[in-house]
Amino acid sequence: SDRFNINSQLEHLQAKYIGTGHADLTRLDSYASYIGHYPTLAYFAIAENESIGRERYDFMQKMLLPCGLPPERDED
Repeated sequence: SDRFNINSQLEHLQAKYIGTGHADLTRLDSYASYIGHYPTLAYFAIAENESIGRERYDFMQKMLLPCGLPPERDED
């Protein structure tokens, strides 16, 4: 009963406030949103004590290499 109530409350908030996200959003969608919305980017920059340009660069790098660098291959 509580689980259904929480889900219905979440759906209500998502319908009422556009941009609160939903289950289909991926991490890359979030990074693109952070880069595209300057106030959010500024918030992250202040929170991490970095410049806005550095935060933008870091988010872009996370979008390009979401899983990190590929593992090195042994040449046999």
